[in-house]
Amino acid sequence: MKIKRQKHAKKTISFYKYNFSFRQPFQILVDGTFCQMALKNKIQIKEQMPKYLMGEVLLCTTNCALKELETLGKDLYGAKIILQRFQVRNCSHFKNPVPASECLLSMLEDTNPQHYFVATQDHAVTAGLKKIPGVPLLYIVLNTIVLDKPSQASLDHVHAVQLLTPAQQQSIRSLKEEQGIRSKDGERRGKKRKRKQSNPNPLSCLKKKKKGLPTPPLKKAEPGEKRSRQKRLKAAGDNMAAPPAPNT
Repeated sequence: MKIKRQKHAKKTISFYKYNFSFRQPFQILVDGTFCQMALKNKIQIKEQMPKYLMGEVLLCTTNCALKELETLGKDLYGAKIILQRFQVRNCSHFKNPVPASECLLSMLEDTNPQHYFVATQDHAVTAGLKKIPGVPLLYIVLNTIVLDKPSQASLDHVHAVQLLTPAQQQSIRSLKEEQGIRSKDGERRGKKRKRKQSNPNPLSCLKKKKKGLPTPPLKKAEPGEKRSRQKRLKAAGDNMAAPPAPNT
């Protein structure tokens, strides 16, 4: 199950990297509800979050989220201690704090320009951020951190960008190149693959052997020829064995 969650997270992170230019370290806005759930399930956020997202993370929160935990009393004291360890980002409600859900949504604006992840268990925050394209959502289920799949607003935004004219797409590419952002396709096109110089096959350099003439098959002697040859050899032997006749 852990491997399956890692594959799902890797696929979702790639979606946000390619379509919304997310880069490491990933900025994660955390509220008190997420810290309370992590404390209840004994989850070390600072240790497990980088492992799950497979990269460097920067955990942060807002002053409104801290003020909300202070007003809720001793029951959320542990969550407050955890949240105080994260960076506090400036929001527009410093003098007049608002509920944490409202504050987090205001930090995202209309297009999430700061590329925030949001870690929350608050249903009001979840419903609000799903209307904003390009906002990854993190929550805790069954003692594990889960990265939610891209929202319909994010998918619709990507689909609308793909329907742009070639001239509009080219202008977007040029803007990305000016900002130092390159797509995967651009990186692949820019890299030319060098062919390795291979040495000739040593077997192909050998001289071909001349084929000799085929030797004719031995001719088997016929039965009659074999007998006549034996008679001739026998007659020659008898002549050599007979003594010469005396002279009279």
